[in-house]
Amino acid sequence: EEWQNMGAVGQRKITQWTRYVTIGIAILQSTGLAYLFHNGGGGLTNGNTTGIDLIPDFTVSRVMLIVLTLTTGTALLMWMGELVTQRGIGNGMSLLIFASVVSLLPSQMATIKANGGWVAVAMVLAGYALITVAIVYVEQGQRRIPVQFAKRVVGRRQYGGQSTYIPLKVNQSGVIPIIFASSVLYLPQLLSFVLPTDGWGKTVQDWVNSNLVNPSAPIHMIIFGLLIIGFAYFYTAITFDPVKQADQLRKQGGFIPGIRPGPQTERYLAKVLSRITLPGALFIAAVALVPSFILTAYLPGTQVSFTGISILIAVGVALETMKQIDSQLMMRNYEGFLK
Repeated sequence: EEWQNMGAVGQRKITQWTRYVTIGIAILQSTGLAYLFHNGGGGLTNGNTTGIDLIPDFTVSRVMLIVLTLTTGTALLMWMGELVTQRGIGNGMSLLIFASVVSLLPSQMATIKANGGWVAVAMVLAGYALITVAIVYVEQGQRRIPVQFAKRVVGRRQYGGQSTYIPLKVNQSGVIPIIFASSVLYLPQLLSFVLPTDGWGKTVQDWVNSNLVNPSAPIHMIIFGLLIIGFAYFYTAITFDPVKQADQLRKQGGFIPGIRPGPQTERYLAKVLSRITLPGALFIAAVALVPSFILTAYLPGTQVSFTGISILIAVGVALETMKQIDSQLMMRNYEGFLK
C-alpha cells in the first residue's frame, strides 16, 4: 500500500518485486516438474498404468538444464506480457493466458467427438454458451451504493450537491481465486513426486493423485471449492478497502444517505461487500467444478482440458479488453461500442 501511494516510483518497485517472485516460483515449479517427468508423471505410459521415465539420465546437470530452460521461458513470457501491456491494449499476461486457453477448444471438441459423436459436441457447445451468458451476467452485475456530496458556496458560486454511486461488483475478485486455488492444489502433486517411488512415498503419491489431482474426486471438489471461496474473500479485502473508501468520501465531502460519515460508513461498506462477495464466490466455484464433473460423469475417459475455468478466464479477459478499447475510443472523441 505504501508503494502504491508513491506513484511511478512505487509502481516500478512493485513490478520489480513481482518479477523476482515470479522467477522464484518458476524455479520451484520447474524443479517439481523435473521430478514429475523422472517419476513417470509426464502423461506417457508403456501400455500399462506405469508411466514412462522421460528423464532416464537424472543427473544434477540435467535437472539444472531443465530448470534453466523452463525458468527462461517463464521470464520470456513475462517480458512479452509487459510489452503488450505497455504498447498494446489490455493486460498483456491476461491476453497471453486468454490465447492459451482458447487454443485448447479445438482439441477438446475433437476428443469429445471421438468419445460421444456430434451429438455430444452440440450439447457441450450449448452448455458452454449457457455458461458464457451466465458469466457475462454475473461479471456485469454490481451493487450501486448511492453517494451524495454536500453543497459548498465559494464566493458567488455553488459547488457540490451532485449524486453518484460506488459500484461494488458481485464478482469483485475475478478469476484470481481460481488461479490461486489451482496453484495451491497443484503444489502437493509436485512435492509428492520428490518422495521415494516405493513404500510410504508411493502411498502418498497414490493418495494425492486419486484425491487431490482427480477433478471428479469428492475431496478435490470440496477442497477446491473452499479454497476458491476463501481466496475470493481474501482478494476482495485487498482490492477494496472500506476504511480507505470511507475516508476518501469524507475528505471529498460525500456521504451515503442515511449513514453517518466515518466508522458507520466503513461498517456499512464492509457489510454490503461481504454480502455480495459470497454469491459471487459460490458462482465461480460452481463454474469451476460443475462442467468438469458433468463431462467426466457422462463422457468417462475423456480428458477435459477446456473447462468452466477456461470459459471464466476467457470471458473475463475479453470483457476487460473490450472495456479498455471502448474507453480508448471515448478518449479520442469516438463513439464507444459498449452500451
